[in-house]
Formats: sequence, structure tokens, C-alpha cells
Amino acid sequence: MKLVVQRVTSASVEVDNKIIGEIEDGLMVLVGFGENDTVREADYLARKLAKLRIFEDENGRMNKSVMDIGGKLLLVPQFTLYAHTKKNRPSFHKALAPDEATVLFDYFTQKCRELVDTETGEFGAFMKVNLLNNGPVTILLDKEFD
Repeated sequence: MKLVVQRVTSASVEVDNKIIGEIEDGLMVLVGFGENDTVREADYLARKLAKLRIFEDENGRMNKSVMDIGGKLLLVPQFTLYAHTKKNRPSFHKALAPDEATVLFDYFTQKCRELVDTETGEFGAFMKVNLLNNGPVTILLDKEFD
């Protein structure tokens, strides 16, 4: 499972000219699932994401989490995080099948919602994502249990 985590001042996701998810201060997260991912990876990364200390404290140090600041998450499903680019045309054979990935994305979203106010994009839809990166701060998280 792979996450691209971006600290944002604002972010939104649009489908069919309608904003379906929108946040102010928080994290916009691209979420990808690999062929072997399970709820175990989702559980681990939901906790890690909520506790990741990438917001500044009163001393200007990255010492606060999205939970600490009362921020929000915007989760955007992104199977292209599993692109294999050996040649010029990407292959996505390492990505989890869409039907399984949809279920796992919904599960991951629910786990995140138990910890932090969470908005989402729409799995399988063509989405326009807008964000104002704060920093910029971008962190890559991944986990694959054996």
C-alpha cells in the first residue's frame, strides 16, 4: 500500500464539475493499493497517517499531527501509484484489482474516519484534484507485510 501525503492549506476533489470532497488545513493523500495488500496494511497506515507529525508546533518544528491541529484528511484513490515504467508506457499489473481495491479503499477510509474528519474522492471516477501545498511538505508512506 502506498500513500503520497501532502500537507495542505486547502484541497478539493471534483467529479463531473461537482466538488465531492473538500478540506481546509490538513492532509491531501493519494492512496494506492498493491496486489498483495490487505486490511493489515490499511490498519497500519491509517494509524500512521493520523499520527504523522508534519505540522509545526509553537517553535516552528514539525511536531504535531493532523489530529493535534484538528485538521482533516482528503483521501484520493490513485491506482497509478503502482505504475511500472520499465518501458515508456506504464503498466499497472502490480496494482490491486479494481473490485478488491474499492473495498479496501472504503475500509481504509472508515479506519481514517475513526481517527480524523475525512473526505474522499470517488474510486474509479475521473477526478480533478486541487490543492494548495503548505510548505511544501510531501511525504511518501508505504507498507507491505509479508
